Amino acid sequence: MPEPTKKDETPNGEKESVATDSSEAPMPTPEISLEVSPPPPEQPVETEGKDPQPIEVIKPVQPEPVENGSKEPEPEAVVVGAKEQVESVNSEVKEEAPSPCSPPLPDKDDDATTNTPSPPPPPEDANTAKKLSIELPNDSVHVSAMGRKDSVWSLGEGQAPEDLDKPVDTPPLSSLLIERPQGGSITVGGDISFVAKVEAQDLLRKPTIKWFKGKWMDLASKTGKHLQLKETFDRRTKIHTFEMHIIKAKDNYAGNYRCEVTYKDKFDSCSFDLEVKELEQSQSVDIRSAFKRSSEGHEDAGDLDFSGLLKHREPKQDETPEVDVWEILKSARPDQYEKIAFEYGITDLRGLLKRLKKTKKEEKKSEAFAKKLDPAYQADKGGKIRLVVDLADPTVELKWYKNGQEIRPTPNQRKFIFEQKGTQRILVINNCGLNDDAAYSVAAGEEKCTTELFVKELPVKITKEIEAVKTTVNERIELECEVSEEGAQVKWCKNGVEVPTGPRSRYRVKSDGLKHWLIIDDASKEDTGTFSLMASGGTSEAKVQVELKPLKIIQDLQDMTVLLGQPLKMHCEIFPGNVPGRWYRNGQLIQSNDRINILQRAKNHRLEIVNSTIHDAGDYTFVPEGYTQSLCAKIHIVDPPRVHLESLNFPDNTVTIVAGNKLRVEIPISGEPAPRVVWMKGERVILDSGHRVRAETFPDHTSLTIDIAEKEDTGNYKIVLQNEAGEAGASVKVKVVDIPDPPEVPLVTEVGGDWCSMTWEPPIYDGGSPILGYFIERKKKQSSRWMRLNFDLNKETTFEPKKMIEGVPYEVRVFAVNAIGVSKPSEPSKAFVPLAVTSEPTMLVVDDVTDTTVTMKWRPPDTIGAAGLDGYLVEYCIEGTDDWRVTNKELTEKTKYTITGLPPEAKILVRVRAINAAGASTPRTLQHSILVKEVIEPPKIRIPRHLRQTYTRKVGEAVNLVIPFMGKPRPKVSWLKEGQTVDPTQVTIRNTDCDSIIFIRKAERKHSGKYDMKVEVENHVDTAIVDIQIVDLPGPPQCVKIDEVWGGNVALDWTPPKDNGNAAITGYTIQKADKKTMEWYTCIEHYHRTCITITELVVGNEYYFRIYSENMVGLSECATQTKDSALIVKEGMQLKNPEYIDHDFKEPPKFTQPLINTFAIAGYNATLNCSVRANPRPKVIWMKNKIAIIDDPRYRMFSNQGVCTLEIRKPSPYDGGMYSCKAINDLGDALVECKLEVKVPTQD
Repeated sequence: MPEPTKKDETPNGEKESVATDSSEAPMPTPEISLEVSPPPPEQPVETEGKDPQPIEVIKPVQPEPVENGSKEPEPEAVVVGAKEQVESVNSEVKEEAPSPCSPPLPDKDDDATTNTPSPPPPPEDANTAKKLSIELPNDSVHVSAMGRKDSVWSLGEGQAPEDLDKPVDTPPLSSLLIERPQGGSITVGGDISFVAKVEAQDLLRKPTIKWFKGKWMDLASKTGKHLQLKETFDRRTKIHTFEMHIIKAKDNYAGNYRCEVTYKDKFDSCSFDLEVKELEQSQSVDIRSAFKRSSEGHEDAGDLDFSGLLKHREPKQDETPEVDVWEILKSARPDQYEKIAFEYGITDLRGLLKRLKKTKKEEKKSEAFAKKLDPAYQADKGGKIRLVVDLADPTVELKWYKNGQEIRPTPNQRKFIFEQKGTQRILVINNCGLNDDAAYSVAAGEEKCTTELFVKELPVKITKEIEAVKTTVNERIELECEVSEEGAQVKWCKNGVEVPTGPRSRYRVKSDGLKHWLIIDDASKEDTGTFSLMASGGTSEAKVQVELKPLKIIQDLQDMTVLLGQPLKMHCEIFPGNVPGRWYRNGQLIQSNDRINILQRAKNHRLEIVNSTIHDAGDYTFVPEGYTQSLCAKIHIVDPPRVHLESLNFPDNTVTIVAGNKLRVEIPISGEPAPRVVWMKGERVILDSGHRVRAETFPDHTSLTIDIAEKEDTGNYKIVLQNEAGEAGASVKVKVVDIPDPPEVPLVTEVGGDWCSMTWEPPIYDGGSPILGYFIERKKKQSSRWMRLNFDLNKETTFEPKKMIEGVPYEVRVFAVNAIGVSKPSEPSKAFVPLAVTSEPTMLVVDDVTDTTVTMKWRPPDTIGAAGLDGYLVEYCIEGTDDWRVTNKELTEKTKYTITGLPPEAKILVRVRAINAAGASTPRTLQHSILVKEVIEPPKIRIPRHLRQTYTRKVGEAVNLVIPFMGKPRPKVSWLKEGQTVDPTQVTIRNTDCDSIIFIRKAERKHSGKYDMKVEVENHVDTAIVDIQIVDLPGPPQCVKIDEVWGGNVALDWTPPKDNGNAAITGYTIQKADKKTMEWYTCIEHYHRTCITITELVVGNEYYFRIYSENMVGLSECATQTKDSALIVKEGMQLKNPEYIDHDFKEPPKFTQPLINTFAIAGYNATLNCSVRANPRPKVIWMKNKIAIIDDPRYRMFSNQGVCTLEIRKPSPYDGGMYSCKAINDLGDALVECKLEVKVPTQD
């Protein structure tokens, strides 16, 4: 078998392209395409702004038989875009070898109905993309289902199916061929080539060439192992070379051939003959020929001769094999049988396995198991299964596993039951479900045996078909059918229309367990028709004939379901028995032939078909001659569904795609009737109406399309096929690779004068491909221009940028790189500044010494630099040692520091370092040692100027007094208030080495008084007094009265307030108000006396007066008002106003609208409303079950113009109960109640 030509440059500059096509239109080849961009040519070629077209490498999938006229699926491209992958794909294509057992080219008669030419190849030149397609046939499909006798693997493209029906316009003849193919003669099994050349000097694109056999057979769709089409182009001579190679020719290849070349309006053709001479046939038979299919599937059935199907020829045996295939099979594992049969051309794999099974094979005896588990078990869904092993040693510890996980017994669950019966160990699985469909294993010591459990979910099927009924008028008709499940929902139909079963209907339906009846008590001629029962797993139909003089049918035809290739036998029995009849299929008369036998013996009529095919399915009718009645039955030819994943040729059925590209996975399927296909990812079903991810199903294949692949699309995709003949499933893994995520934000760990050290974390997602390295960039913070720092990938996650400017802020970022490309940049790092250390501090001197402390002072460094100065570090050591100790754990920004905790009378050395972002400077060390010993200094209190007189504060303000003092060693401070010890709970006193602080957070009047401060240093004492006065607002004046009223004047008199607020009264404020309006107006402010005359009052008005007292804090909080009013009357006249009794509007609460019983829905807000009338305004209290509702966030209460509302937010059933509303005022109270029920909505 020839290998596909490798797509490469020839030494002459020619570029060969080899393309393959399917050998049969009924077996289109779904393809997964990989597009690889070609390397750029040496000289630039203008492409009108477009990128060069990618080279498309198409990986094959398994072809399957389809119905006539089905279209070939379009190849879906997966763009790889890497030059190196072209060579790997080419080498992979070269290593592919199609099966020798694939079907051959069909004969002429077969082509007339099943041929579907491939689409013509696109025009291409030196820079256009080439397509390489390799198709692997499927030997698992039944030969009779294929409808052909051999298959080929092809290297070319044919005509599109839709082009066959279009009229062909023949352009005018023109001279295109500069070299025409010449006829030749070969022997059977020989090879021959035909060459045609076209000069492309004046052509803008590649011409179209077609090869024909006879008048119309296009050979582009017949390419394969016996026929190859090849084309090359020589850039130097500008000549297209087209070649047709016939390999291992057969005798039916002889005939007339034609080559046609078309370019726009130019046309040229050439005819030539091929003569095939026969050789003497060899009679030797080997294992490969012994297990070939029958003559329908043999190679010599003919590839090119369409009339070969009508000829009877003796099968020709293959040459004697050079190797002993039996020995290879005996020594091989069972999973390698199919591969060996494929390699050596053995197509009857079933017969081979039967014969191989008869050969004795020694098996190694198990030491632990006397009897192991069966290879597989099957159970129905909801059923029970027992897994039994027999142990050789009953004492061995036994463990059961499901999918590698140990099965442990649980006391409250009866799913798995472990039983022991002698040496037998039994695992019982109850109520089998789909999740129990798994691999099970049992381990006994070091040994283990495994099995698989298949759980099958059966549809409701017809177990007993409806029998046809032929009766007379007024007779009772009872149609009976039996199904596979009790209580199943069925549907009775007459002539495809559902039968009415109402009270007034003539039809009655009855069911008992698995049986269902349709009863017609009083039959009439209108009841003649086809009655059917429809269930989820099938349909049963039967004819009902009602006539006046019926023909007696002893045994009617039965509906049958037959597997493809099995014999079909139909039988009926009528009376009288001497009546001949005719058989019809779908209304067409059936004639007896070699495959169909029609028999009649007395009253028995039989129809027998040897090997059933798809075309044998349909409605069969037996019509007795002379009668209008007929016997009918429906025959189903079914084929279990199958998924052909082996055609993908991907390791572990894994498809890899670059994110952002389009993926189309096409998988061949088979089955009759056409199976229902479901794609799933996890628990999610993929629909054909999906926008970006969708699944499509065709008669011969199913496809998964992802328009724009994303990393979330990675996963395991499951395919489930179902038809009435069975169920099949498979899974395909999709791996989406992409550029990695950006790395984490880089961290600058160390900074120098012109360099830094940085580190980062790898990206969380590597894009499905390992990280190859990193690129690092930096920029100035104020700039937007990034500069690449490394041009070779950095393999580590650390890097040291250099050559930076000191004092300039920089930022850095990182890119991650994998085989797909470069990621997006990481977030920039925090800005950092390359800095250098400062110079040493200056003028280090001793400021103070005590028995345990030393205080040092110094000046900042002379040179600080761009890094600035963060602080100072002070160290000391005992004289005579080098043990320098750090005294300040945190940096001090001051230039003065006290070293504490020193041993008395010790001599120490002190040094100071300046610290900035770049590090520590050179230390400044004191030249001489320091003796730790304190000098006595008498105490002296330094009273601040504002505390030398009374310190006044308002009530509520904070008091914070700092009183400094001097003295060494640290003085002892004590405080007294009015000769008593200060209460620490009222006044907080904090003492330091140099001052004392009195703090009162919230001053009160009791804090007023004189505080005595005493400072002691050994025998020396100093004292001071601090006077604190806390003042407050004064009380109102006492006893304000009207002394005299005359004319427009009123004389007022009052006494000072009882409480002056701990401060002197500074004045009074007098206000007046007219009795009609009672609006107060100020007459005078800051008045110092306790009597006053108010003048310029309006005659006829009646006035009230009130007085506020005032001190340094402000006015009193309230005022004292006169009890009596002063009436200003006109002299000589006095009006006596009549007295009126005001109407009393007061009334107790009364509910004008009560509460009503309410129903609420759980989760939706509910409101309760009522209205109440009362004066004065009542207090409203809401209660639930006699308990007041107070501060509950689930309730909101409103009251507006007497309308009271209670809102219950999203109530639950627990919020139901008795709700009441109670209104209370000084005159009485009132109460109303209602009942609230909360209902929970039910889920339909």
